Amino acid sequence: MRSLVAAVATVLLVSLPTPASAAETPVGEIKGSALAHTPASTAEVVARADVALPAAIAGGQIWFGKWKDAPATIGAVPTVLFLHGSSGLSLKAIAEWQRWLAGLGWASMAPDSFALPDRLTYKSPIGKETYEKLHGFRGSEIDIALAALKGAAWADPASIVLAGASEGAVPVARRGADGFRARMIFSWSCETNYFVEDHRTAIAPEIPVLNVISSVDPFFSPANSWLGNPDAEGHCAAALASHKAATIVLVPGAPHTLLNLPQVRSVTAAFLKDATGK
Repeated sequence: MRSLVAAVATVLLVSLPTPASAAETPVGEIKGSALAHTPASTAEVVARADVALPAAIAGGQIWFGKWKDAPATIGAVPTVLFLHGSSGLSLKAIAEWQRWLAGLGWASMAPDSFALPDRLTYKSPIGKETYEKLHGFRGSEIDIALAALKGAAWADPASIVLAGASEGAVPVARRGADGFRARMIFSWSCETNYFVEDHRTAIAPEIPVLNVISSVDPFFSPANSWLGNPDAEGHCAAALASHKAATIVLVPGAPHTLLNLPQVRSVTAAFLKDATGK
């Protein structure tokens, strides 16, 4: 799989559009202000999480719903802990992707960051100081969700993969070695740009990593005229240069949300099997 991916990436790197004028930078917007979970919202982040369970442990058919409503299960299976992007769990593609994972025999949990009342939302670009507070806040949700998963009878603690998309992918990339079997970074480039003070990718070199992003991602590729990094390549290859188990995939002309594209699903399924043997 990796040799094929490398060939695709090589082709795409020469086809990126020329960035437009910086004069086209949009005006950002912020709503809300809260960026620290309370005891109540910490509980709700988990209770309102979207969960998908494979048929083999959920009574013969795939189960999808909220954590608080999860049924009794038989046995434990490999599990993806997924951090949503700035649109939250209202993005239908996430539930569709979780159901697809369940069809592969994987459970998944997507905690709800918007369980926090008055949670800060934004229209990019905004100040880097605010973005960094947001990234720290999202990172705290990994600890909250992981603690819950360790107590879930259906989650195999030896086969938990940490994944995220866009806003949710930054804390995934910044997380050091802590027992996650592998990482999946969707729609984030692991590069310093308008979204971060510094990318601070911290994944240990021995951990398998999958990075999938559009060649013309509207936020993190050179197609973005206000990216804020003239040397950016629009993917995680530089940050993961020492990672022998990393796979970088550029998808030509894809939208920002690309989880359910056929080629992305194929690569994701192959990566999960290769990284975990499941």
